[in-house]
Amino acid sequence: MAISLQKGQRVSLDKIAPGLNAAFIGLGWDTNVTDTGYDFDLDASVFLLNAKEKLISDEHFIFYNNLTSPDPEKSVKHMGDNLTGEGDGDDEVVIVDLRKVPSDINRIVVTVTIHEAEKRGQNFGQVRNAFVRLVDVETKDEVLRYDLEENFSIETALIMTEIYRKDGEWRMNAVGAGYQGGLQALLNRYQ
Repeated sequence: MAISLQKGQRVSLDKIAPGLNAAFIGLGWDTNVTDTGYDFDLDASVFLLNAKEKLISDEHFIFYNNLTSPDPEKSVKHMGDNLTGEGDGDDEVVIVDLRKVPSDINRIVVTVTIHEAEKRGQNFGQVRNAFVRLVDVETKDEVLRYDLEENFSIETALIMTEIYRKDGEWRMNAVGAGYQGGLQALLNRYQ
């Protein structure tokens, strides 16, 4: 039975999922029927941050044009871009092997942005049923789920969740923070 997180809630992965080695992070959403003249293209991205909460290098920004982390083990893998978001379930997926994440990566920030949102006149107020879930890769059990409940009527970028190290263990924070300025706003925050 998965634990349902509320915005701002933090949990220890070691306590709620002892023995969790690798996590399947699924992100999903639906779009409202709107007439902006364009299809919606939402993109999941991952920022691999150091202890100062800054991007370690450009290669530590994981997205549809850079699918794997730069470490030799490729501990973080984006499974590819879904251009339509159609259908039920996960629209985009990231796999994180927690055992292999290098020690210089202190925080893994999972985000969703709307591609060309300003040009297309789109925002997260036109998106519903957005969620992020964490699944144990080995058992296939859903461990955690965070369903976004807010209406982000002007925001074009969301920080969904963070997985971070604290006191020698991995923890997860249901962030649910919206930003104007799309992906660039998030890049500015973490560079």
